[in-house]
Amino acid sequence: MEILKVKKNEIKIGAVLSYIVIGLNMLIGIFYTPYLTRMLGQSEYGLYSLVASVISYLTVLDLGFGNAIIVYTSKYIAKKDKENENKLHGMFFVIYIILGIIAGIIGAVLVLNVEKLFGNSMSIEELAKAKTLMKILTFNLIITFPLSIFGSIITAYEKFIFNKVVNIIRILIMPLIMIPLLLMGYKSIALVILTTVLNIACLLINMWYCLKKLDVKLKFSGFDFKLLREIFAYSFFIFLNSIIDKVNWSLDNFILGTVSGTITVAVYAVAQQFNNMYLSFSTAISNVLLPKVAKMEATNSSDEEFTDIFIKTGRIQYIIMALIITGFILFGKYFITMLYGESYKEAYYMACILMIPVTIPLIQNVGLNIMQAKNKYKFRTIVFLFIAIANIMISIPLAKIYGGIGTSIGTAISLIIGQGIIMNIYYQNTIHINIKEFWMEILKMTIPVIICFLIGILVNKLIGNINVIIYALKILIYVAVYGILMWNLGMNLNEKDLFKKMMDTFLKKRRKTC
Repeated sequence: MEILKVKKNEIKIGAVLSYIVIGLNMLIGIFYTPYLTRMLGQSEYGLYSLVASVISYLTVLDLGFGNAIIVYTSKYIAKKDKENENKLHGMFFVIYIILGIIAGIIGAVLVLNVEKLFGNSMSIEELAKAKTLMKILTFNLIITFPLSIFGSIITAYEKFIFNKVVNIIRILIMPLIMIPLLLMGYKSIALVILTTVLNIACLLINMWYCLKKLDVKLKFSGFDFKLLREIFAYSFFIFLNSIIDKVNWSLDNFILGTVSGTITVAVYAVAQQFNNMYLSFSTAISNVLLPKVAKMEATNSSDEEFTDIFIKTGRIQYIIMALIITGFILFGKYFITMLYGESYKEAYYMACILMIPVTIPLIQNVGLNIMQAKNKYKFRTIVFLFIAIANIMISIPLAKIYGGIGTSIGTAISLIIGQGIIMNIYYQNTIHINIKEFWMEILKMTIPVIICFLIGILVNKLIGNINVIIYALKILIYVAVYGILMWNLGMNLNEKDLFKKMMDTFLKKRRKTC
């Protein structure tokens, strides 16, 4: 009973710490990253973003095994089968060493071919620096592969507090050390060295925790090829999804690096950063629903019940996402130019092109949980593989003509076709979610959104961004008007009750602390 209570506390505190991690990442994205871009300069920041993006493609060599380690370790823990657990860890440690070596070889090939890849868009000095950055980041990856197994083991043991605390410390240390280095004149090379040192330090801490505190052993005898085949079958579609995600969200940097140069990459990287923050708001809500959806499938819940949770969750997500996207469209341009400078103004348009179509899957991402619970994830993976290929084919010619705007349009088109049209048809016909009812509900809620947005346009025309205080007041007024209109014209009784309960809980905690 005591162990169960401890595990529940781990999960609760771990969930709270997850939101703290999201919050810290956003604060760093808003305050530290603009400072970093100014200190590095637009060209060097673009160079760093491009090289980091290229090397990050090699992380797909994980083959989806990280998730498999968590699942299979958890099974052995539940069965108290320490012998097979130790064999599993030993087997994957060897596999990850091999994958690390493969990553190192591919990284070395990339280093030797930097001139062929980027010679048309970079200067000789930039090419030399790109080589140095690639060497350091490749070394980082070689070390990361075998040591990353310990992070998966910690998650399997449900030691969420330790995991998140280490992550929080790393997030905080990075700017605290890097800002003085920037002031001393160090630039992108110092940045990747510091990133590598902190990463390896955290990985070694994870290894120490596993070996000393969790009594994890690595047994290298009895390589179980039958189990490996089973795990690979489990991991294959996770692996394909990781490739697709890399193509859809990272390949644009590579395309721009080859046809437009480092300055365009820097501007696009800022747009991507705002898009990533937008994504995190939605996933923070849906990530907690997988266990509930899995239980619904296990108890043979009806299609109507799945539709109900799909619509309820989608409505709540839409309330939040509609506020963010309309607010960004109205106030984002001034925010970006204020933080990054006029030279990053195009990042606003790129971010809008990326964020508007991605709103569709963000208000439907509980559907991913339903597909996982029903074991129907294969279709999405195959569809998105073809969509990713289409994204490349569309983005390359558009990038040559329109630069970062072009790649944003290519990604947006693939999102609309794949996640907006094809997946909605699949939800309706195969998963048996009532998509027509879902969009009718969203349409009703769009009325107050449109009214508020029109008011925001009028306020922007009447009151300019004279200073930061006026700008902040405009945002606060917009949020207040949005809240009033959504409360009276958009939200239903259940959503109002949920909001009231959240406010009551918050106020009670405030009274206790006071």
